[in-house]
This record gives sequence, C-alpha cells and structure tokens, in this order.
Amino acid sequence: MTEKRLELIDIHKTFEAGTVNENYVLKGVNLTLNAGDFVTVIGGNGAGKSTLLNTITGALSPDSGSIIIDNQDVTALATAKRSKLISHVFQDPKMGTASRLTIQENLALANKRGLKRGLSKGVKADDKEMMRERLATLELGLENRLTTDVMYLSGGQRQALTLLMATLRKPELLLLDEHTAALDPKTSEMVLNLTDKIVREQNLTTLMITHNMADALAYGNRTIMLHQGRIILDVAGEEKANMTVTDLLEMFKREAGESITNDAMLLS
Repeated sequence: MTEKRLELIDIHKTFEAGTVNENYVLKGVNLTLNAGDFVTVIGGNGAGKSTLLNTITGALSPDSGSIIIDNQDVTALATAKRSKLISHVFQDPKMGTASRLTIQENLALANKRGLKRGLSKGVKADDKEMMRERLATLELGLENRLTTDVMYLSGGQRQALTLLMATLRKPELLLLDEHTAALDPKTSEMVLNLTDKIVREQNLTTLMITHNMADALAYGNRTIMLHQGRIILDVAGEEKANMTVTDLLEMFKREAGESITNDAMLLS
C-alpha cells in the first residue's frame, strides 16, 4: 500500500479579506504526496507558490482546509512543533545558516533538530567524523574546513551546506523554495544536481518550487502547475519524462486559456 506523506485538503487562503485590497490567493488546493515523491511546482508570479509553502510550514494559517503530514493533522500545530517534521531550504542562501558560526557548529545545530537540547559543550569527535563524511559527499572540499565561519563561504557552498543541514536528520517532508534562484547558472546546476542526489539517496519526499520550466521537467517524478491559486496541471511518470517545455506551454494555454508571459519560466 502506498504511504501518504503530505495531504492538502481544500486549502483556501485570502489576505486582507473584506477590504479593498482583498487577495484570494489559494482557492481550494488539493494535493497528495506519497512517500518518496519528488514534486516540482511551477507557476507565474502571484500563482500562490510561496503562499502554498508557507501554509505547509505553518508560517501562514489557511482560512479553511486541512494539512496532514505523515498521518498527523498539523493544521493548527505551531511552526516550531511542525519543524520536527519539515525541513525548509529558502531562496536566499543566508537564511538557512548562521553566518558567524563555523561549519561544524551549524551542522551540530542541524543534528539536534527535533531532539531535546542539553547543555553539552562543543562538538564531539564522533560527530566531527560524521560531519566530515557527510560534507565529503558534497565534493566541495568543505570536509577540510569544519572550523571556517559560514560567512566566508560562497553562495553555492552555503546553499549546499544548507541542503546537507536540512537532511542531516531525515525529514518527513523537504520543502525547497526556489533554492537556486539567487545563484548563477553554473552554481544553480551544481546545487540542483546535489539536490537530486540527496533526494534519491535518502528517498526524501520533496516539494520543490522553481521558476524554471526546464528544471521542473528535468528533476523529480512529478510536476504540478499553479495558476491563480489552483492546480491546473499535474503530470507524472512517462508523461512527464517525455514532455518538453513546448508541450508544457501548450498544456498551460489549453488549461488556463492564456499564454505564459513570465520569461523567467521559459529559461532552459
């Protein structure tokens, strides 16, 4: 039997309801991710992508609907308690790490996610060895820089470290919020390949927002498209594997009744 990892049931979200600035962003979103699904999410500006992720993390509360993670209804659960189930990697590489702490100190904090934190001082020798082994898998030489402050890393190195931190303890759900958008094309490709490697090796259930249609089709086993607060496309398996950006554009035009005008989504 397929194990469900995330269920969004009829999620609605409106900002500034009842005012002249009312903005109805999520309009009855229904989405299920099974264990091990790697789902890419695309959509133009204002489609509701970030609102969707922020609703899952608990940063925003839905007006109505339910959020189920690993068979737990977390709709009313505080963000801090929900973070035991979710790892979140942001667009800005600086948001996932503490700049003035060393690589090993950042990893030590990540290794305590979801655990009771005591008053133990420093990083144990066994932990350092584990850190070196995990850092070596990034193939960036960071395993030899454990005592380097994170502020001295490049954007790509920092985002790679953030990915490692987010998955050091396997989360029930990994959320990637356009986590390569702030990187140059070559570095973005490196981080995406690393993402794919980590997700595959750990069989992580992942939801990745991207502005890039080519990347959405190249990674993961399923692609959904948000438009005006609704999921209008959901392709998976062989259909996704054989699809081109042109095919996706044609499907969007057929379902939405309009053409995509956001050039960033058409990058290859």
